[in-house]
Amino acid sequence: MAATRVLIVEDEEALATLLDYNLTKEKFAVTLAADGDEGLLKIEEEPPDVVILDWMLPKTSGIEVCRRIRSKPETRNIPIIMLTARSEEADRIRGLETGADDYLTKPFSTKELIARVRAVLRRIRPGLAEDKVQYGDIEIDRVSHRVMRGEKEIHLGPTEFRLLDHLIQHPGRVFSREQLLNAVWGSDVFVEVRTVDVHIGRLRKALNKFKQGDPIRTVRSAGYALDAE
Repeated sequence: MAATRVLIVEDEEALATLLDYNLTKEKFAVTLAADGDEGLLKIEEEPPDVVILDWMLPKTSGIEVCRRIRSKPETRNIPIIMLTARSEEADRIRGLETGADDYLTKPFSTKELIARVRAVLRRIRPGLAEDKVQYGDIEIDRVSHRVMRGEKEIHLGPTEFRLLDHLIQHPGRVFSREQLLNAVWGSDVFVEVRTVDVHIGRLRKALNKFKQGDPIRTVRSAGYALDAE
């Protein structure tokens, strides 16, 4: 199977080099572009499987690059992860509304970026996604339905497995109970919101069975996040 092609459109040379190194180490085929115009040209020459796109770029901005990718039938389905120094909610929403599939606010860890790349591939281009996903010391194997934490196998029920699978796709991101209900149970199923708390409790207990620490963070009045590191 050919390596997944990732185009990084980033004008900060040090960051681009760092991302190139880490993604290549994870067996991705990486191409770099230093500005929006070069990024669009490379996409036209050979459409990648994923675009990692900086918001603030010389020449054509990241937002405009995103718009143009989405405007063409041959590129509109390419997953886009936007990198931004803008942490305001309105800016993040604007990026998502323009067509980005995910976003990361600088500074971020390369491990989180790689986890987001794999998550967006699984959602949008499942044929390119890996069967195993790891974050911190937690690893999910979707084929065998097994979960490992360090050297220990963790036994989860089907709902707890789906919950963990969803959280591990978005490490560090806080999800409300309603968002988790829609993602794990489905929007057409009526389930009490507090049911999420019960299953999160079971998931917590299972993941901490061997006293390795609780990787799930509760954010008061907001929801839950996976912080394995």
